[in-house]
Amino acid sequence: MTTVTRFAPSPTGYLHVGNLRTALFNFLIARKSGGTFILRLDDTDPERSKQEYADAIKEDLEWLGLTWDRVERQSDRLDRYAAAADSLRDAGRFYECFETPTELDLKRKKQLNMGKPPVYDRAALNLSEAEKDTLRSERSGHWRFLLNQERIEWTDGILGDVSIDAASVSDPVLIRGDGQVLYTLASVVDDTEMGVTHVVRGSDHVTNTATQIQIIQALGGTVPAFAHHSLLTGPQGEALSKRLGTLSLRDLRARGVEPLALLSLMARLGSSQPVELAGSIDELADGFDIANFGAAPTKFDENDLFPLTARHLHGLPLAAVQDEIAALGVPGDIAGPFWDVVRENIGTRADIADWWTLCRDGATPVIEDEDRAFIEEALAMLPDPPYGPDSWGTWTAAVKEKTGRKGKALFMPLRKAVTGRAKGPEMGDLLPLLQKKPG
Repeated sequence: MTTVTRFAPSPTGYLHVGNLRTALFNFLIARKSGGTFILRLDDTDPERSKQEYADAIKEDLEWLGLTWDRVERQSDRLDRYAAAADSLRDAGRFYECFETPTELDLKRKKQLNMGKPPVYDRAALNLSEAEKDTLRSERSGHWRFLLNQERIEWTDGILGDVSIDAASVSDPVLIRGDGQVLYTLASVVDDTEMGVTHVVRGSDHVTNTATQIQIIQALGGTVPAFAHHSLLTGPQGEALSKRLGTLSLRDLRARGVEPLALLSLMARLGSSQPVELAGSIDELADGFDIANFGAAPTKFDENDLFPLTARHLHGLPLAAVQDEIAALGVPGDIAGPFWDVVRENIGTRADIADWWTLCRDGATPVIEDEDRAFIEEALAMLPDPPYGPDSWGTWTAAVKEKTGRKGKALFMPLRKAVTGRAKGPEMGDLLPLLQKKPG
């Protein structure tokens, strides 16, 4: 049997790290097994769904290398949902209700005050046809799925054995009064008809999964293997939901996070395996096992992404950045030496441009007051470029001999005067790249 997974975002906003966790897990399961990964846009809400968000979702996934085998849009499948609704009506598992949101809220409050769970009381099942006709003349009805009030059980890929009493759950609304098909029905129909074999999603969907299992069975479908991953929290365990807007994938991309750094963290975070920087997506897929993940809330700290990003960049060959370096105006004959010198001194790709600016234009010297006379004397002893591999050693030896300075007192003031920085590449390697005399 071919493994089929799906990522089903609503195009009502930009993807964030929480969405990515779901997308990545489903992608890796399909990639590891040689199966099919479907990008399914859940766009049945015509008011909130926007093409710009659909395009942004694809752009973000492409940036990460999470390629899909095909795209589906729920807005193209409304006829399939209508057919499924008719099938449920014929089976006696779909019934029309007429309570307004205010009336439902009052019912819930009354049940809570009585110490009862706020479960829909199925009052609509007792309406006569005449009563329904009267209500239809006043308002539009919504449609609920009639749950069999029994225990719904499945073995979850992360949570283990799960059992939910359907009597403790309200019959889910599948079609709103305005005719809009809701997520639960559309998702079930799509998963069934698209042959989805594995569904990985957040633990906030557990109750929803229970009701979906009964709907799948009512429609004659095969229940997929479900797994519910934990939700992300901040590094101190605080709720991350309020910050997800600032943790959009495009925001992290703009801040210089590398795709493999982000994927490497998200593919291991919350699992029993240590986070390690992967060399490729296939490497991530080969080592991925959903059973390694736990149910406890998972702490996410965006600051963990930057050391991984730096390590990824440090290991890149020239070929991986050659076009970027050329676009900066670095002459081809020094592109290789330039990259070899600066790559272990960058945190993000933006730093490459900073180092080339330094090499091309020079830096604003950083000189301590007590070193001003020393630096003036030392720079007077430095010839004009071009510099060679021995220039730094020759120059510092001459300065040492003339001034008597040595060790850190000699080298650190010279480094800060030449580069404007206290840290950086070996000066003997950097000096030959300078296009102008420092000063």
